[in-house]
Amino acid sequence: MLKDNLRTLRKNKGLSQEELSVKLNVVRQTISKWESGLSVPDAEMLIAISEIFEIPVSEILGESIEEKENNSLKAISEKLEVINEQLSIQQKQKRKRTINLLLIIDVCIIVLFILLAVLDSPYRTFDYNNPEWAIIGTLWHSFEWVFFRVAPFLIMIITFLLGIILIKRNK
Repeated sequence: MLKDNLRTLRKNKGLSQEELSVKLNVVRQTISKWESGLSVPDAEMLIAISEIFEIPVSEILGESIEEKENNSLKAISEKLEVINEQLSIQQKQKRKRTINLLLIIDVCIIVLFILLAVLDSPYRTFDYNNPEWAIIGTLWHSFEWVFFRVAPFLIMIITFLLGIILIKRNK
């Protein structure tokens, strides 16, 4: 794949990401994003990369040498379109997994809240003269107090911060 080929070519040539970025007139983070698969270079940049590594663009894109497809901008653009589509699919799948995880956490919190509300503080009826029940009652009361008093504020702060992060990431 493109990201692996770029990393391999750069290392075989003995270049660091910084050195390659200077040759291509881009920032080092751009090279890092290409090599981690977070973005892909455009067609003109691929041609520049192929000139630096002295290999055809088709090899950078991961094709076998026998195919020898024309290195025209149109062919390169079509290959980049496929790579971008694969990258988009991966990002959508990651976003879907994150949303599903957050939904599962929300459901668990709601079930716990309902369970605590239905049980109506059973620690009030415990025999606190018995040391085991005193410990259990104290722990239960502490958990209930934290869940009803502190957790709503923590959840509000966490969701606020997650919202800010997700909004900034989408820009």
